[in-house]
Amino acid sequence: MNIGIIGAGQVGGVLAFHFVKLGHNVSIANSRGAESLATLSAKLSVAASSVNDVVMNKNIIVLAIPTIAIPNLPDKLFLNLPNNTILIDTTNYHPKLRDGHIVAIDQGKLESQWVSEQIGRPVIKAFNTIFASNLREKAQTEEKTKRVALPVSSDSVEAKMTLINLINNMGFDAIDVGTLADSWRQQTGAPCYCKDLNTSSLRHALAQADPTQIAVYRENEEMRIKRDLFAQK
Repeated sequence: MNIGIIGAGQVGGVLAFHFVKLGHNVSIANSRGAESLATLSAKLSVAASSVNDVVMNKNIIVLAIPTIAIPNLPDKLFLNLPNNTILIDTTNYHPKLRDGHIVAIDQGKLESQWVSEQIGRPVIKAFNTIFASNLREKAQTEEKTKRVALPVSSDSVEAKMTLINLINNMGFDAIDVGTLADSWRQQTGAPCYCKDLNTSSLRHALAQADPTQIAVYRENEEMRIKRDLFAQK
C-alpha cells in the first residue's frame, strides 16, 4: 500500500518504521517542509514530502500531529481524495499541557469527531493509546497471548478491517471498539489508555469506561504527565 504520514514526531516516525518494515511505500511530511526531513527520510527509507503532496495517491493517510494543529492544515487538503482513502487519527487532546482549550471538545464533542469535522473527511481512531516507544518495542509476532492490543474505532467497516489487518501484521492485536461515536472509550486517560493491555484485558477496560467521566479521565492524565515531568527535573 501507499501510505502518507502527516507529522514527523515520535508516533509518525515509529509508524513509518513499521510500515516500511512490512513493505509498504511510505511518505512523510511536516509543517517545516521536505528539506527538514532529510535525515529521517534516509534513516527510515521513506520519501520526504510536502504536506500537500503527501496525501496524493495514498491508500492510507495518518494524522500524527497535535490536536491543535489540525485546523492549521492547508485548506481543502483532503477535498479531492478518493472516497476509499483511509484517514487515521492518532491525536490525543491535551487542553492544559499543549493544545489550549477547544470549546467543542470541552463541551462534549468526541476528539476524533471534532478532527473529522475540521478536515471534512471520516477518520479512524487508532494508535492513540500507546506510547511511541512501546509502539516500536512491543510489537511481536509470536506468543499472541502476550501481544499488546490496540483499539480501533470507525464508522466504516471496510476501512476498519483494512486497518485491523495492518495492525495485526505489525505485531499487535487490534480490537474493534465500534463506531467513531464509541471512540470515547479510547480517548485521553480512559481505562485502556497507555496501559499496554492484552486482548482480554483491553476488552475489559473498554467495557469499564464511563461516558460521564470523559473530562475526568483527561484531567487525571494531564495531572499524571505533570507529575512525571516534575519528577524528571
